[in-house]
Amino acid sequence: MSSNNNRDEKNFSQAALDYHKAEPKGKIEVIPSKPHSSQRDLSLAYSPGVAVPCMEIFEKPETVYDYTGKGNLVAVISNGTAVLGLGDIGAEASKPVMEGKGLLFKIFADINVFDIEINEKDPDKFIEIVKGIAPTFGGINLEDIKAPEAFYIEQKLKEELNIPLMHDDQHGTAIISAAALINSLQIANKKIDEVKMVVNGAGAAAIACTKLYISLGLKKENVLMCDSKGVINHKRENLTPEKLDFIAQTDIETLEDAVKGSDVFVGLSKGNVMTPEMLLSMGENPIVFALANPDPEIAYDLAIETRKDVILATGRSDYPNQVNNVLGFPYIFRGALDVQATGINEEMKLAAVHAIADLAKEPVPEAVILAYNVQSLQFGRDYFIPKPFDNRLITKVSSAVAKAAIESGVSRKTITDFEEYEHQLLDRMGRDERLVRMMQSRAKSNPKRITLGNAEEYNVLKAAQILYEEGIAYPSLLGDKKYIKEQMERFGINLDIPIIDPSDDDQKENRKKYRETLWKLRQRKGMNEYKAKRYVRQRDYFGPLMLKHGDTDGLIVGFSKNYTSVLRPILEVIEKDKGVDKVSAMMMILSEKKPIFFADTSINQNPTAEDLVNIAKMAEFTVKSFAIEPRIAMLGFENFAAISDTSKKVAKAVSILHEKYPKMIVDGEIQPDFAMNADHLSDYPFSKLGTTPANTFIFPNLESANLSYKILRGMKVAQVIGPILMGLKQPVHVLQMRSSVDEIVNLATIAVLDAQRREKKA
Repeated sequence: MSSNNNRDEKNFSQAALDYHKAEPKGKIEVIPSKPHSSQRDLSLAYSPGVAVPCMEIFEKPETVYDYTGKGNLVAVISNGTAVLGLGDIGAEASKPVMEGKGLLFKIFADINVFDIEINEKDPDKFIEIVKGIAPTFGGINLEDIKAPEAFYIEQKLKEELNIPLMHDDQHGTAIISAAALINSLQIANKKIDEVKMVVNGAGAAAIACTKLYISLGLKKENVLMCDSKGVINHKRENLTPEKLDFIAQTDIETLEDAVKGSDVFVGLSKGNVMTPEMLLSMGENPIVFALANPDPEIAYDLAIETRKDVILATGRSDYPNQVNNVLGFPYIFRGALDVQATGINEEMKLAAVHAIADLAKEPVPEAVILAYNVQSLQFGRDYFIPKPFDNRLITKVSSAVAKAAIESGVSRKTITDFEEYEHQLLDRMGRDERLVRMMQSRAKSNPKRITLGNAEEYNVLKAAQILYEEGIAYPSLLGDKKYIKEQMERFGINLDIPIIDPSDDDQKENRKKYRETLWKLRQRKGMNEYKAKRYVRQRDYFGPLMLKHGDTDGLIVGFSKNYTSVLRPILEVIEKDKGVDKVSAMMMILSEKKPIFFADTSINQNPTAEDLVNIAKMAEFTVKSFAIEPRIAMLGFENFAAISDTSKKVAKAVSILHEKYPKMIVDGEIQPDFAMNADHLSDYPFSKLGTTPANTFIFPNLESANLSYKILRGMKVAQVIGPILMGLKQPVHVLQMRSSVDEIVNLATIAVLDAQRREKKA
């Protein structure tokens, strides 16, 4: 292994430890969901008020779903005997994984989770413990339990409990890969009851996958299953009961011989066990699911190079067609919980399979295409499994599972209006940071060079490390090279990335080039050549000049300086976009609901009506770039009254916008609380906002906008990203003073997306 790889692995390991150690400890927490500020609240929450729902539940047990959080609470339970690729590491050591699974439940389906690690390897004792705690939960997700015990444990618990229960290691992979199988067979123009399949691996996932494929129509006699000793055939002895179901009447013994002439290869084993020769020996349009992680059974690039007709899926996110359990388990449990199902049966699993398969054939929304920074996504060899960031998964899969539960008779609750149910599901998903994840995914698809100023600061260095290691950007550090290296050593940050020192000898040619540019730009605006020569040694000018000359794709500055002083050199060097009179700035606020946007937060102190029009247009364009429909409220302290001078100014801006841009969803002057409330908006039926709350807010002056977002930032009730500079020809953004690491990473991500957009436009 190279020294660079060693260093990257060490950096990542330390980052993982820092991530989990950061306050508050752990990855999930319990927060109150009811008012608790008064003595009356507390007396209702606990004694004496709590006795009333207790007795209601005692008399009518089914009302537990009405009076407690059971209906949205899942237990992630493990004994730590088969953790990820780590094996039997024990219950306590498995806790970070179980917390992580809980995090996925919450962010993808808004399901609350308690992770429970049980220090018990005896299957029967384990079962008794789970049965004993089951009344607490609406559902149970078994995780990382070794085979063959996992089969027995799941079967017994399903028989004895009356809540949704699933061992995701088995059925999660089975459901997603089954959807992939349906679609890949369609692409290959093959029928499931005619194909020959090789399954490499005979653990819990492989057994569950094969059984599910058979329920879809695969013929058992057409399956050859292999374990570490070769093909499971009639000659083998001492097989587990699960493997006995897949004994083949054949003399074939090796994987190499098994794949000859086969149509489908499903790998649930280990990396690099399939050679190019083996792939070449398969039939026409071979379907290969190389699902071992992190190294597939055959590398993606090698497989594509070997056979152009291969239809390929892996378990990795950096290649097309990722078989990822997160496409299934959050939404399966969501649907099961919402109808209070007594279990997760085969009908519900198959409903999930077909919902996932069908979704890949539907036109892909712009938001998903933007998330992966591709021109298009169309059903075919490179796209036959939905993407994890597809917001439609929660509505399609959860609804399908809920319907199947109702129709198969295992639901306690019936949904009659599925359209309304889908709206409720989408409302749940306004509470996470999915937008940030989508932006980072887009950035990773085509990273750009991003230069970070104030690079001697810990937060900037740490942000550079994350950008580099996550593949979001190709960062470079701008500042005093010697001091930056000292700080990197002090903080234990090892990065092999460019350090650009404006005063260094290696920048001599650039200084000369930049000096000439700066002088030409400013020679009729009070700058002589001597000043230009002096200024190019200052990073506040050097950075924008790098961007001007294409020596970087994006620039992030301003960590430790006043915003106005950092902005001035930028505006002197970087041109405004065509048609832009004044540059403005916008903040993205990731609230507990859905993202909202504030403008202008940083530049125009007292904009005119015409300025407000331009700010609104730039905000509309920027919000659209995040694949969000802008609904713009022009703010004032009156609702459609235009009495004060400020309100009159805003009303004039609205009038201009309505006349010039009739398709734009914008109205005002309106108070922000009214603009965010559907009931309040219904009092103004003439408004272009209708009854759908606004998500983009144009403030009448700088003070109101700046103070509003800084209050939110200070209260830490929402994540604040920005300021996002609008109206410049190149991607440059000025940080808030003392920005956090996440704030720097997020703003740099936006700079990457901005650079991508401009590249595409060019």
